[in-house]
This record gives sequence, C-alpha cells and structure tokens, in this order.
Amino acid sequence: MPERAAEMAVVTMRQLLDAGVHFGHQTRRWNPKMKRFIITERNGIYIIDLQQSLAYIDRAYEQVKETVAKGGTVLFVGTKRQAQEAIQEQAKRVGMPYVTERWLGGMLTNFNTVTKRVQRLKELEQINFDAVAGSGRTKKELLMMRREKEKLERMLSGVRDMQKVPSLIWVVDTNKEHIAVTEARKLNIPVVGILDSNCDPAHVDFAIPGNDDAIRSIQVLTKIIGDAVAEGLIARSQRKNNDAAAEPAAEPLAEWEQELLTGAADAAPAETESK
Repeated sequence: MPERAAEMAVVTMRQLLDAGVHFGHQTRRWNPKMKRFIITERNGIYIIDLQQSLAYIDRAYEQVKETVAKGGTVLFVGTKRQAQEAIQEQAKRVGMPYVTERWLGGMLTNFNTVTKRVQRLKELEQINFDAVAGSGRTKKELLMMRREKEKLERMLSGVRDMQKVPSLIWVVDTNKEHIAVTEARKLNIPVVGILDSNCDPAHVDFAIPGNDDAIRSIQVLTKIIGDAVAEGLIARSQRKNNDAAAEPAAEPLAEWEQELLTGAADAAPAETESK
C-alpha cells in the first residue's frame, strides 16, 4: 500500500528537494506571518517545511482540478524572468490563458477594456504593413501601427482567447504580482500561489509554501498546476460523455404509430406526383 500511495502522489519530497523548493529568503528578508511554514534556518537562509508543502500542494491540486472539471479556466501569472518560460509552457500545454509580461492594471477588474485591446490587436493583424501603395496610409503611419501591434502582441498574446475573467489564477511571486492578486480578490477569484518566506499568507486562498525565485522550483510547482488542469480537463470530458450517455433513449413507437409513420412516408411521393 505505501508503494501505491507513493505512485499516486502529485509530487515526491525528493523532487521538491532536488528543485530547491525548500529554500526561502535570507532571514533578514521575511514576513513573520510565514513563521509556521519555516522549519529552521541554514547559513542565514530560512528553510521551508516541505512536509507542509506536500499537504498544501495536494489541496491546491484538488482545487484546480475541480475548478477546471466544472468548466472553469485558470489564468497563469508570472512576469518575473525566472517564471516566464514555465508559465508560458504549462499554460500552452493545457490551453489556458497566461500573463508573462507586465500585468495591465484592470486586466480583471476592467475586463471590457482588455477585450477592446484584444479586438484592436486582431484588427491590426489584418493589415499588410509592407504594402504601402494602395493602403491609404503613409509609411510613418504604418510604422506606428506595426509598433502598436508588436506591443499589443507582447502584452496580450496569452489572453487573446480569454472570453471572460478566469475562475482561478495561479501566481508565481505574490509580492511582485500584488496588483493581479488584489484584482482577483476584489472579484472573489480564488488565488493559488507560491508562498516564499517573505510573502503574506493572507493574500492567497490556496497557498503552496516554497521557493518562488529558483527556476527549477517554479518549473516543478507550475507543472503540478498544469497537471491538475490537464486532469480537470479529462474529468470535464468524461462528465460530458456520461451526461450524454445518461440521456433517455427514445421510446419505441407503438405498432399503430409505426403504421401511421409508414403511411405518411408512402403518401409523400404520391402527393409530389399529383402536383
């Protein structure tokens, strides 16, 4: 049984150790509210209790999986250099929106404005910037529009297909992404995020105590969220199939109803011929 349990684990203690998830910040840079997640300190660095991390990972995993299984979307957020690749890779893998460039203020709380910017981007994508003749625009105008398009692509490419505000957000570095976290909380959107030793647990609904600076740590934890989304998508698909299978089959027609149906079919050609 223990071996079976290990096989079913979302992640192992060894994987977290290898990725450096247990390394917090220097002891002079910490938030006292994180004290309960810190097990000790080594060489001036706080060490995060991975036993707690494992339990919190399971909790976050289930929340993400269930959210997606019920038809929800997860927005992946991580604009710091160390997080960008992992955020984009995992979000694309499971077909979810993401933000890896600067967070646009109002992206959640003023979603209509973002939708208009995405529409503007799609309009600019229809323009052939190399065809000056016949465009009705000067070279300078086209150059300015090309730059606008490139900027919008950089800022909005990850959310261009997001039709509504997400059901949940995954955040790497809740301090850096404090605007995203604040907007999500205003809209009662659950926040799942990494809690490093300098973070405030009160800002996150589903926390994962861990290192939000090391690339490998970010990769491992973001992949876990990606896996949870993938499992949720599978569950969503299975539920749809089960619902379809559960629909009552059409009741068989009575003999006299079948005769009426046959008679109507036989009469149809005759009516056509009489016309």
